[in-house]
Amino acid sequence: MEDIALDELRKRLGEEGLVILDVRTTQEFAGLAGAPCDPRQGHIDGARNLPLDRLLGCRSAGDVRDLVALPEGTEIVAYCHSGQRSAFAVQVFQGAGYHARNYAGSWHEWSRDPLLPSVP
Repeated sequence: MEDIALDELRKRLGEEGLVILDVRTTQEFAGLAGAPCDPRQGHIDGARNLPLDRLLGCRSAGDVRDLVALPEGTEIVAYCHSGQRSAFAVQVFQGAGYHARNYAGSWHEWSRDPLLPSVP
C-alpha cells in the first residue's frame, strides 16, 4: 500500500472514517520527550496515541482489533518520528484487516511547519 504524503494528510485532517495513530511513546506524544532535531514537540492535532510496544504485545489479528477498537472500514494513518516504527505498525494493522497507510515524513516533517496543527 502506498504511503500518505504530507499534502494529502493535511487536507484530510478531521475527515470522517480517517484515524491518525501516533505509535510513538506516550512521552513523545505528550511533548515531554522527543528528538532534539524537531523544532516542536507534541503530536498532530486529532491523533490518538497507540505506542508500538503495546501493539507488539498482541498475539493475533483479533488482539490487534481489540486493542485498536475501530469500526470496519476505518482508514488508519500511522506515524512516529521518522516513519520506521509506523511502517512496521502499518504491516501489523494490515495483517489485522485494516486499511492502513504510513505517513513516512512523520513528526520529523510535520513539526517543521508551524502552520500545521499540533498539540500541545
